[in-house]
Amino acid sequence: MIRQAALDALPVREALPGLVRALDAHGAAVLCAPPGTGKTTLVPLVLAGLVGGGPRRRVVVAEPRRIAARAAARRMAWLLGEQTGGSVGFTVRGERVAGPGTVVEVVTTGVLLQRLQRDQELSGVDVVVLDECHERHLDADTVAAFLLDVRETLRPELRLVAASATTDSAGWARVLGGAPVVEAAGVSYPVETVWAPPARPVRPPHGMRVDPAQLAHVASVVRRALAERSGDVLCFLPGVGEIARVAGQLGGVDAEVLQVHGRAPAAVQDAALTAADHRRVILATAVAESSLTVPGVRVVVDSGLAREPRVDHARGLGALATVRASRAAGRQRAGRAGREAPGVVYRCWTEAEDGRLSAFPAPEIRIADLAQFALQAACWGDPDAAGLALLDAPPAGAMAAAREVLLAVGAVDGAGRPSPRGLRMARLGLHPRLARALLDGGAALGARRAAEVVALLSEEPPREYGDDLAAAWRAARAGTDSYATRWRAEARRLERAAAPAGGTAEPASGTPAGSGAGAGTGTGAGAGAGAGTGTGAGRISASGTGTPAGAAGRPCGTGAGVAGRVPAPGTGTGTMAPGSAAGAGIPASAADTGARQPANPAPPAFEERGAGPSRGGGAAPDDLAAGLVAALAFPERVAKARGEGAFLMASGTGAGLGDGSPLRHAPWLAVAVADRPPHSASARIRLAAVIDEDTALTAAAHLRTDAEEVRWEEGDVVTRAAQRLGAIELATRPLRSPDPALVRAALLDGLRAEGVGLLRWSADAEGLRARLGFLHRTLGGPWPDVADDAVLLARADDWLEPELSRARRRADLARIDAGQALNRLLPWATGEAVRLDELAPERIEVPSGSRIRVDYTAEQPVLAVKLQELFGLAETPRVAGVPVLVHLLSPAGRPAAVTADLASFWQGGYRAVRAELRGRYPKHPWPEDPATAEPTRHTNARLRRG
Repeated sequence: MIRQAALDALPVREALPGLVRALDAHGAAVLCAPPGTGKTTLVPLVLAGLVGGGPRRRVVVAEPRRIAARAAARRMAWLLGEQTGGSVGFTVRGERVAGPGTVVEVVTTGVLLQRLQRDQELSGVDVVVLDECHERHLDADTVAAFLLDVRETLRPELRLVAASATTDSAGWARVLGGAPVVEAAGVSYPVETVWAPPARPVRPPHGMRVDPAQLAHVASVVRRALAERSGDVLCFLPGVGEIARVAGQLGGVDAEVLQVHGRAPAAVQDAALTAADHRRVILATAVAESSLTVPGVRVVVDSGLAREPRVDHARGLGALATVRASRAAGRQRAGRAGREAPGVVYRCWTEAEDGRLSAFPAPEIRIADLAQFALQAACWGDPDAAGLALLDAPPAGAMAAAREVLLAVGAVDGAGRPSPRGLRMARLGLHPRLARALLDGGAALGARRAAEVVALLSEEPPREYGDDLAAAWRAARAGTDSYATRWRAEARRLERAAAPAGGTAEPASGTPAGSGAGAGTGTGAGAGAGAGTGTGAGRISASGTGTPAGAAGRPCGTGAGVAGRVPAPGTGTGTMAPGSAAGAGIPASAADTGARQPANPAPPAFEERGAGPSRGGGAAPDDLAAGLVAALAFPERVAKARGEGAFLMASGTGAGLGDGSPLRHAPWLAVAVADRPPHSASARIRLAAVIDEDTALTAAAHLRTDAEEVRWEEGDVVTRAAQRLGAIELATRPLRSPDPALVRAALLDGLRAEGVGLLRWSADAEGLRARLGFLHRTLGGPWPDVADDAVLLARADDWLEPELSRARRRADLARIDAGQALNRLLPWATGEAVRLDELAPERIEVPSGSRIRVDYTAEQPVLAVKLQELFGLAETPRVAGVPVLVHLLSPAGRPAAVTADLASFWQGGYRAVRAELRGRYPKHPWPEDPATAEPTRHTNARLRRG
């Protein structure tokens, strides 16, 4: 029986006529409705004709999270007085509760994305509601772009609604082709804001780390809220670890403490969403921000923190980072307190800080790993995503890195078109790296074992499982906790998904919308899986026909002709660190071979062992099996020991294990999970498995190189033949006859690193360089620039040959006469070279007859000469038109005065110098009139002798 009173109480009812009119006129609309107005529950029921008397339509509602999808479906079924699976059902990965009579189906955006790839027309679906658009998850943005493509080319009658509480309505209206914006004012209860910053400064979050003092403060604010206010308390924290730590600090509070997050058991999630007759504290991640009404909540405690994905493309490391939550997220969180009655939000920061927060969360497309998105776009027929209607274009660098990954795993060809293997990968619902590990690992180990390890990699095990992947595998098998339950369900789904084409298992995680398959309800791994009789993946044409990209007419995921063997070295079907140098050198032919997927032999490391739990026979041991799958997924992270607990990954990044890790003495590791703490050059290994060298070479075959290495190292040329796996050195031997061109390049590297001082510089050579530098500064061309080593080395061919090409080591450089070499740079062709001594003479003759060397190393040439030798010289000497700076010396050769104007010095400064020095040097002439005195470098006595 329909609960009409509850329906009538939902404020969004006032906006429904406008929404229906907008859809009738434009086919698309943006719905902005505050939290608690009923946009997630009432709107789909009205659009489906289940309430309100409208025509019956099939409606699909896309939610960003599984918990929200389940909760929304259950709430709508409750409003209709039904059980879930009747008129309203839901499908999430691994669970489907729906039947033939289901007309409103709530799905996750990931499920809807898979359906679109199988059935681009979404046959039988009349309306799609994209809920919580403001969260800007990558799947949601992709689904929206694909649906707009479908409306434009295949099904203009398909209706789209973008719904959110705090969305960028103008942006979504623009993307939806100028769709009208419908706003629901709602009846929101007032929410008081209490600013509750820590009393003392706390360290800002970095990486995954949150200052324990910050968490202790959040716990204290929860206790304060319990004491000051009534009703349940909902506390927002960034992650599972922080929830557990705050829960541990709330012992003894007079309330039930619940921990709600994506990994929490369904029973705990249901308990949080069900009214209770006792007081509760619900510690939750962002899953409680949207789509959910937590009954009884009157108080929200907001830590102000959130998690966002981050990718280090240079090292191939991805991780979640703790960041400050946006103002939009803060409004969403605060709104939870005013859903049912007036409430209060305690914000653990200052009001001044609030104004400096970002307005909206960063769109995932700007900050996340785009390999999976790029594969979806390629299967859709738009490898560059240039034709997709996206609110934000994907960053060019991230897309380039993603294409390198897809090429390396054999998912696309050189033009970016999906291979049959890529089409199959796209239907697995996995990151392409994990899809590669599932397919190739399944061929070597069997589908079940590969699926079990990939399930571990797709959702990182709890920290208490340890950092040994094989041990975590065994713990999950024996476990009874919520993680182990989810892991088993996902492993079964992946085992079915990895089954070869034509097998009994189906790879989909839900029945295609509108297919009507599956009577009654079904739950568990693979529930609701459908064969997916779609039009084939590919860009849809205006004529309404499917144009599959790379596999004409082939439904996405058939996998026809796809070999599941682990690739032999050189086939190029491994993955690489996005953007890393290790992955940049895959030859096109190797990548093409990977895309065609020839049948390759199983990895020798396992082929030789046969089948058995040990080397004697049987299946591969768990340790090596787990390591193989991890290495196939992340080949650039295979790592070789370089000291206890320290490893070098093939990507070139150093990595370390924590103290007490059982893996510290392993010679090789396959690193599954690693992150790099801020300001650290090395990564921190959080999950890995032991492997042997054969497995490393097999999984990372595309990173293996055999090359002559000639380079400048530790002050000299080193020549050797080296075998490497990315940055890992496997073996070396000396080179007897290295390539002369490589030796020359290494010598130039040495000169760049240590400077041209490695050459032989006599005093004359140094002087010539200084003179040429002065002429270049003063006259410019054609005199060469010789002051900068880098400029000189850029012209090495012009002045260091043929000596440089004859050199073989550092000692040979020291025999090259730099002065003779520099002479080759003089402007001989223009004839100016012969004027060198005229324009910048090495020496200047002074009145005494001495020839004094000019110092050109300073900005202005310097002539250092004894004062008595310049008697009678009225004008300052010039070189290239520039007056020299005269350093007048005492008879002992010490500086007495400096001038660039001798005439002025004789008239003024000379008297002071004479008064000071003639008593100190009485044997030397100090005439009153130096202009008429005889210049000399001798004493008075010598002058009298004639």
